[in-house]
Amino acid sequence: MLQQIQANWIVLAAVVVAALFVAWWMLRRASRAPARREYKPDVLDEGQAPAARNQALIDAPPAAVVVTPLPGAGILGGVAEAVAVGAQDVIEEAAAAGDDLSRIKGLGPKLQALLPTLGITTYAQIAALDEAGLAALDAKLGPFAGRPAKDNWAEQARMLAAGDLLGFESKFGKI
Repeated sequence: MLQQIQANWIVLAAVVVAALFVAWWMLRRASRAPARREYKPDVLDEGQAPAARNQALIDAPPAAVVVTPLPGAGILGGVAEAVAVGAQDVIEEAAAAGDDLSRIKGLGPKLQALLPTLGITTYAQIAALDEAGLAALDAKLGPFAGRPAKDNWAEQARMLAAGDLLGFESKFGKI
């Protein structure tokens, strides 16, 4: 043991100095008086009234969007009519929205935002693309190039456009 201490006396000296410094720092800190906290009154303590509530907003009916399936759409049909309380623009937006492209595997949120700018909003449009159409679309996808062929968007779109949800789920997985 004595040989180890002699071989590492510099390290031992540094540890002793560090321990003495930490002990000194803790004792110095403990001897200080804690900072005094003072109470500062706020506006309500000085006799002010509470802020007025906007009763008009509280009493107004909620602007809710209720989605009801159209007759004949079935449980799995994607056709729905948006009925908005006090919001006609929601109805127009839902009519122009097209199909829910998020059901296609490999088509994430960024591509869902990009495709409508390229004029693609329905499964039928994707299903109708041939090799040349897929190549043209692929060239416009930028960093997402190659995804339509890799994820087989055309076949997925054909199944979804035809309403073959069981076949789609058996081949591509659960929606």
